[in-house]
Amino acid sequence: MADNARAKRLADLIREVVAQKLQRGIKDPRLGTHVTITDTRVTGDLREATVFYTVYGDEAERQAAAAGLESAKGILRSEVGRAAGVKFTPTLSFVADALPDTAKNIEDLLDKARASDAKVRETATGASYAGEADPYRKPGADDETDDTAE
Repeated sequence: MADNARAKRLADLIREVVAQKLQRGIKDPRLGTHVTITDTRVTGDLREATVFYTVYGDEAERQAAAAGLESAKGILRSEVGRAAGVKFTPTLSFVADALPDTAKNIEDLLDKARASDAKVRETATGASYAGEADPYRKPGADDETDDTAE
């Protein structure tokens, strides 16, 4: 449990250091203000860190940001090592976070569901039941057939 807490603390530190360095220290134009660090995960042995990021823009900007992060990996790892003070600085790997795309997909599906619900609601207005309003038999209504048998 202690190792898990240590990995979590290191992951939080890496996220903060990388975000600050991207914001203030790296002069690469591919890594403008449209790159956001969303999450960081560190393995249990503290040797590897995965940094998740999002890029707000089109596909060309996403590819440029990925190339910029890959080229700045050494500088960012050095900065993490300086801030963390651990014996072995974890290797950094950058992964584009799928969260914005997933959220957009969910929003699109919800919009389709709302449109379908509106269509059903429009069809249902003014419609009548296929049978009687109360389709259940009442006691005593069909009793005359039982009385004639006696």
